[in-house]
Amino acid sequence: MSRLLGKTAVITGAADGIGYAIAKAMAAEGAHVVMGDIADDKGTAAAAGLRAAGLRAEFHHCDVAEASDIGGLIAAAAASSGRLDILVNNAAIAIGGMPIYEMMDDEWHHLIAVNLTSVFRGCKAALPIMIRQKAGSIINIASVQAHIGLDGWTAYAGAKGAVIAMTRQMAVEFGPHNVRVNSISPGTINTPMNEELAARLGPGLMQSWVGMHPIGRIGEPAEVAEAAVYLASDLAGFTTGIDLKVDGGLTALPRFIPHQA
Repeated sequence: MSRLLGKTAVITGAADGIGYAIAKAMAAEGAHVVMGDIADDKGTAAAAGLRAAGLRAEFHHCDVAEASDIGGLIAAAAASSGRLDILVNNAAIAIGGMPIYEMMDDEWHHLIAVNLTSVFRGCKAALPIMIRQKAGSIINIASVQAHIGLDGWTAYAGAKGAVIAMTRQMAVEFGPHNVRVNSISPGTINTPMNEELAARLGPGLMQSWVGMHPIGRIGEPAEVAEAAVYLASDLAGFTTGIDLKVDGGLTALPRFIPHQA
């Protein structure tokens, strides 16, 4: 398939999980993918595996909490191919499982740096390039936590909610330059980050996650990746400013059943 043939895509947090699935799917659709992550060994191996399969991929160290890293990643991508067509702001960390009054200031600042400020910095670096080209697609990975409440995750929800609000604003502001900006809100996805959370927070967590989704299971990274490929492609040329929920029906599920007399 070739929905992204000739396009250059930058994906943060691309060494594993959703980010790697997006990189793999976009490369399979013809894109030159530039992958960034702090996990250098894993990211290098992931990019090498894609190249071994005949796909175009490269990896660069990128700590999205560092302004110079994300700016350098985008500059490297634009320099290597002469353009930047797609930016996926995917990198995130999960700090939560506690009431907001128990969260330490350093935990808050680190979460905001990785989950929110990185989106600002990525867009800040990418938008001038896309505006000059008069074309581009930015995809910000948000979360169902921006839409529904779950005890212990106020800070995470706040950051992801801000990502959605920024996405709408940028879609309006940069639409006249033919730059589209959308977000994706995944439900619970089978990723290393969620595996670590389940191991840390208790054996019943995975079963609870399954029960939250009407479809009867948690999602796979490839299912989020397919949504990202669509939003990045020219087939979505009239789609901007949306938040696409890939959540197995989680946000459609009533939180309670009202009492019936």
